[in-house]
Amino acid sequence: METRHIALGDLDVAYLTTGPEDGTVALLLHGYPDTPWSWRHLAPVLAGRGYRVVAPFLRGYAPTGLAPDGCYQPGALVADAVALRRALGDHRPALLVGHDWGALAAYGAAVHAPALWDRVVTMAVPPLATVARLRDPLLVGKQLRASWYMGFQQLPWLSEWALPRLVPRLWADWSPGYDAREDVARVLAALPDEARRAAALGYYRSWAQPWRRLPRYRREERAVYGLPTHPLLYLFGADDGCVRPEASRLAAGLCETVEVPGAGHFLAVERPDAVAAAVTAFLDRESLDA
Repeated sequence: METRHIALGDLDVAYLTTGPEDGTVALLLHGYPDTPWSWRHLAPVLAGRGYRVVAPFLRGYAPTGLAPDGCYQPGALVADAVALRRALGDHRPALLVGHDWGALAAYGAAVHAPALWDRVVTMAVPPLATVARLRDPLLVGKQLRASWYMGFQQLPWLSEWALPRLVPRLWADWSPGYDAREDVARVLAALPDEARRAAALGYYRSWAQPWRRLPRYRREERAVYGLPTHPLLYLFGADDGCVRPEASRLAAGLCETVEVPGAGHFLAVERPDAVAAAVTAFLDRESLDA
């Protein structure tokens, strides 16, 4: 994949791209702690189907710039996804794919600007409407234990300092048995200093600390909690150590779901063939339905 840059106002966005220049856009959004290089297996599959794949480094992740407004709330990610899609210039509805924080941005972008997209694929974080279905106290307790890192990352300075040690631990805990050395190295290269690490942690701090959110993203923020009206495929790993698979199963009925056996949180790199098969089957089925 080739690296390019595009200006979204004052934000310089770096992105990986492959596929025909005149192809329909497929926008692929990564999560935490991750980079767009996790799309290295799915991107050529989509490019082979004629898509122009665009996989940006999210705001704060080098070589994309730090947020000019200092904001890393989900609504800002939605605004970036919508702005990037429009800046790419193709007016055909695009394919939207998101993992983890990228999944939240994908839900929000699809709800906020529905005309820009025709189909949505998300991974590892289900639609937030599933939270209303979390009624089992045992499952709530398990999920809270798995989410311990969110509380730790509210701590200033200490969590920035610990991030180079935390990232490999999270990959090991969330995707047990997967050799993540290549991916971890790319994450650490994208977060090389305190300012970049604070940006990545700012995603979680804005979630828990509402005073970090800006009114300008109010509409995009609300959209994150909505459910896209587009055909929506949600994939999750049966061994995910971050979002409990029992919680992901609650998305059944809200959208099409596929549980990938032998995969954890970073399923696109753990089981690339299974992920590609599920995505291409979804695209083929929806094309026939259309």
